[in-house]
Amino acid sequence: MRLERLASNKFKVFLTYDDLKERGISKEDLWQDVPKVHDLFRDMMLEADDELGFKVDGPVAVEVYAMPAQGMVIIVTKGLPDDHYGLDYDEGYIEMQVTLDETEEIFYEFQDIEDVIDLAARLYAFGAIGGTLYSFENRYYLSFEEYDLDEIEEEAFVALLSEYGNPATVSSFRVAEYGKVIAEHEAILQLYMNFIGGKRTDQ
Repeated sequence: MRLERLASNKFKVFLTYDDLKERGISKEDLWQDVPKVHDLFRDMMLEADDELGFKVDGPVAVEVYAMPAQGMVIIVTKGLPDDHYGLDYDEGYIEMQVTLDETEEIFYEFQDIEDVIDLAARLYAFGAIGGTLYSFENRYYLSFEEYDLDEIEEEAFVALLSEYGNPATVSSFRVAEYGKVIAEHEAILQLYMNFIGGKRTDQ
């Protein structure tokens, strides 16, 4: 479980499918109101308090994004609309609204272009050359379609992405519309040829 504070009233949790498996939770369980999912949310709140100093002292909205091979991204925001259901939390009572969404795309976010370049070297050696690279609001985003992964072992591919970045929680449609395309279609190949291949021939 990896936590990151996004704002004073919001934090993000990334859970791999291995994290879920350790807790005996399947992807399908998250769509159901079952005790082990309540335990997962309770643990998330306690860890957010310990790691981030994020105290849950009122209603929260929980958005869950399921991604192929990658795991789950969960966004927790203090304060929520009228439609919600409850979750017991220690002595108190937390009201939650849970929104679930599933996407087939592989869409990752990076803080620094150097991370993307280092990743490109690893992915190129792995046999991956596709993808589209965007910049948006001082971050970089890589998007991969199904055809980019032909003959590539998806779980190992995603594990490499996770070493350098995080699954994006902003919509890829928003990034495509308002961001800037840096390299289209064969982004990994372009990054490799421009930054890594050139360096190696100079040495």
